[in-house]
Amino acid sequence: MDEDKGKSARRPRADALRNRERILEAAKAVFSAGGPDASLEAVAREAGVGIGTLYRHFPTREALFEAVYRREVQQLADLADQLKVDAEPCEALRRWLRANVEFVATKKGMVAALALAVDKRSDLTALSFERLTEAVGGLLERAAQAGEIRSDIGPEDVLRALIGMCYLHDKPGWQTSVLRLVDVFVDGLCRGRQGGD
Repeated sequence: MDEDKGKSARRPRADALRNRERILEAAKAVFSAGGPDASLEAVAREAGVGIGTLYRHFPTREALFEAVYRREVQQLADLADQLKVDAEPCEALRRWLRANVEFVATKKGMVAALALAVDKRSDLTALSFERLTEAVGGLLERAAQAGEIRSDIGPEDVLRALIGMCYLHDKPGWQTSVLRLVDVFVDGLCRGRQGGD
């Protein structure tokens, strides 16, 4: 029983967990809107916490960027699982790819510092690519098994196409254009089944 008390005493307090989540959500918004020069002070203001609270959770800018990045990847993996239950196969794929556009917007906003974090942590890139490949792979497989999508396209192909769409557009408002292209891409996959049969 004393051992259980010791374990629960070491768990982060509920308010600390809430602060951490608020900081991550605020960082996503600030970095997406303000680019790599967005300050940690702006993140703290957006989260409604003091700068000291931010630094207690994330001692460096790179640590914060890495945490935001990991959280986004996890959310996309969770979303893929949820969509397998909540949406028809082609619509699930469309919604997941559209969610990725927001992820890329956040990533673009912190690309400079994220590059430093990735340099130090090559496993970060490998892990995220593996998680995203697995997530979209499950959606593609489900759609192919339902006969709703061509079966000759793999998850890497889809991710390469998405990355190409996102990174070829750099002007303000690029997300709107890319979301339209994602819809065209998914429509082509779903209506062009004969290519994979």
